[in-house]
Amino acid sequence: MFNRRNWIAAAATLCLSLASAATPAAAQEKVTVFAAASMKNALDAADKAWSTESGKQVTASYAASSALAKQIESGAPADVFISADLDWMKYVSDKKLVKEDTKSNWLANRIVIVAAKDNAKPIDVKQGFDLASLLKGGKLAMGEPNSVPAGKYGKAALEKLGAWSQVEKSVASAESVRAALALVSRGEAPYGIVYQTDAAADPGVAVVGTFPEDSHPPIIYPIAILTDSKSPDAAAYLQFLKSSKAAPFFEKEGFTVLK
Repeated sequence: MFNRRNWIAAAATLCLSLASAATPAAAQEKVTVFAAASMKNALDAADKAWSTESGKQVTASYAASSALAKQIESGAPADVFISADLDWMKYVSDKKLVKEDTKSNWLANRIVIVAAKDNAKPIDVKQGFDLASLLKGGKLAMGEPNSVPAGKYGKAALEKLGAWSQVEKSVASAESVRAALALVSRGEAPYGIVYQTDAAADPGVAVVGTFPEDSHPPIIYPIAILTDSKSPDAAAYLQFLKSSKAAPFFEKEGFTVLK
């Protein structure tokens, strides 16, 4: 007979089962952001501040914008995409993978030439400068020139300044701007082209030259919520990143916050 004791035991078992089933779902309630590798230091700090303020979790995945865009196209689960150039945001936008009303041009950056700190001598980056002679047979580290945004900007600048044909065969192509930075920091390449924000993040390198702004397309970081986002907190997270509260985290690393 199904007595009161049995009923209580069954109810307790049901409650435990429901709690167990609910726990994984609750643990998955977070915002997942795919961000350009150059964003890491600034975005990590901003994410920590947002989590402290909101009590919500953020998971950030960093890589070259090209790689992230391809992952999004392949169905990788993410809520927010931050690209290091307009082209890769347009790529995912053209495929209807972003919510257009959330898309905006958010940050700006500069590209620079870096060298290992113990070998840092200023370079006058101008029309016709002889970068090939400076390399002395060594490699020029930079993001892959045809896909990684920092590499594309670097190639465009070197072409504009008449130096690309001299150094094209000396380029050590890296999968991301942070990978290019590491080659210089470890002494595997005498010079590298990275964002000024990356140079500031590595104490092992120093900026030896800055490219003129008119030598390459404007370096813009667009941001958007992805069409397939299931996070109820994505909009609030995006709003926080673009707020005056978050701006100092990015300005500290050398980004310009676009109004």
